[in-house]
Amino acid sequence: MKKFIVACGSGVATSQTVASTVGRMFEKDKIQATVEAVDMKSLDHYIKDADGYIYIAKPKKEYPIPMFNGIAFLTGMGKDAEYKKILDFINK
Repeated sequence: MKKFIVACGSGVATSQTVASTVGRMFEKDKIQATVEAVDMKSLDHYIKDADGYIYIAKPKKEYPIPMFNGIAFLTGMGKDAEYKKILDFINK
């Protein structure tokens, strides 16, 4: 099962909204994956166990896992295209 991390400043508002949206999409499509919201200060700790990172603000740091644009899940603009990228990663 793939695990995704979403991070924002506090790990409460924006990242939780994106995590919930993506999680519901996974459930609807019966995708075996999890999404967890964390705060930016904890990102380096949690990213070690993650398969993908859904970012709110593009990180200055590179991570050794695929990164996906979380803003698409907040605004709805490009949501389907970004979700397809995540599904392509899960299914490869």
